[in-house]
This record gives sequence, C-alpha cells and structure tokens, in this order.
Amino acid sequence: MLNSSVIFALLSLFFAGVNDIVFKKYSTKDRSRGMYVFGIGIIWSFLQVITFILKDVPFSYNSITLIYGLVAGLFLTLSNILFLHSLTHIDISLGSTIYRLNTIGVVILSYFVLHEAFGPIKFIGVTCGIIAVLFLYQKQDSTHHAYNSLPFFWAVIVASLFRATYGVVTKAGILLKADPEIMLLLISSSWIVGGACYAKFREKRFRFTRKKIFYSTLSGGLVFLIANFLMLAINHGQASVVIPIANMSFVIALFISVTMKMEHLTTRKCCAIGSAAVSIILLSQV
Repeated sequence: MLNSSVIFALLSLFFAGVNDIVFKKYSTKDRSRGMYVFGIGIIWSFLQVITFILKDVPFSYNSITLIYGLVAGLFLTLSNILFLHSLTHIDISLGSTIYRLNTIGVVILSYFVLHEAFGPIKFIGVTCGIIAVLFLYQKQDSTHHAYNSLPFFWAVIVASLFRATYGVVTKAGILLKADPEIMLLLISSSWIVGGACYAKFREKRFRFTRKKIFYSTLSGGLVFLIANFLMLAINHGQASVVIPIANMSFVIALFISVTMKMEHLTTRKCCAIGSAAVSIILLSQV
C-alpha cells in the first residue's frame, strides 16, 4: 500500500502533467506570456494566503527567507516564461520531458554549489537524460521549419536549467533555515511582479481578455496544487524519493497529448520517455 508521501508526490505529478497541457494549449495562439504568468501568480498567491489563514501559519520571515525566496521566485518565473515560449513551436512531449529533466541540472549544480556527491550512478543518470533529449529532438523534413524550431528547442533547455537553479536555491535556503511556507508565498508573488514586468516592458501589451483570465485561473489553481502537494510529499517522506516521482509528470503530459490527438506516439518518443524515466530514477539515488 502506498504511503502518504508517495500519494502526495503522485498528485503533484498528475497536476503538473495536466498543467503542461494547459500551457501548450495557451501557447498555440499569439497571446501574452507575461499576462498569463501574472494571472497565475495572482491566483496562486491568493490560494496560498487562504491556506496560510486556514493553517494559522504566521506571516513572519527573516532575511534568509526573503533573499532566497525572491531569488528562487525569479528563476522559477523566468523558467516558466521560457517554457511557454518554447511550446509555441515544439511538441509537448519534447518540451515537458526536457523541462522535467531539470533533475540533471540540480545534480550538477548541487555538486559545485552544495558540494554534494557525484558518483558513477549519477553520471549514468545524466547520460540517460542526454540520450532522452537526443531521442526527442529530430530534424524536420523542412530545413526552414527545423531552423525556426531550433531556438525554441534551446529555450526549453535554458528553461530547464533555470528550473534547476530554482531547486538548488530553494534547497540552499532551507539548509540555512529559511521558512519553506513563506518561501512559497514569495515565489508565487514573484510570478506577479515578473509576469507584469515582462508583459509591460518586453511584450508591451498589458491587458486581460476572457481567455487569459480563464487560462490564468486554471493554471493558477493547478500550480498551487503542484507546489503544495510536493511540499506535503517532502514533509512526509524523503526528498530523494518524492521529487523524482513528481518529475515524471511528462508521462502524464504525453498520455493526455496523444489521447487528445495533439501529437502522435512514436517508437522514438517511447524510447525517450523510458530513457528519461531511468535518468530521473538514477539521479535520485543517494
């Protein structure tokens, strides 16, 4: 029988996979990414505040919590904006899998920044992750199409690296006794500021539409569930077990995508998913 930490991790996995599909649906049309992130941040922050009130969590913080929470929020905001941009021209199976392979970046950055061990098992895990990316990326028949999609392919890799940096910064903050609950609120608030700035100064279109409100509300609720179920999983179990489980959400994204006929399932994609799964499992080994 599954213990509570695994159940929480599976719930985080499921909602993350669903949210990747919502991200893809939003990105199929020319809509403001900044306004989308801004709206998600508002909904997430609102739900986070309600949760704090219900749990009677005190709104107090120290300088460590503030600094690490805001820096983590910055990297997570940037990673999601880049992820949204990449989904404009690439399949959800490619985007979601590479984005969730941020575990590779976490392991490498943790070795240099947090001085964690990097043995042969983790080296094999990194290699499997690279193989998964190579399986997924294949040049299109049209040279022009391949050229146009290449920047978006690299964009999702950078997004994954930013997501990994977010993970390492969060971990470093918690090791320095930062409050994880308050960090969540600071991170969600960063989406509001980051999304608004991106929409206003980069995209130069700061306005809401019904579609943006709908997608922002939907994703805001999903992101809230993803983050809080993962936090519950970490609090009830070992991070080295529950985080890799949650990062398997690309399997859910691919399943939904194929079911909705957004893309076709191929042998190449199956090999990539399998290689990515092996990579995450190996990288989670202590």
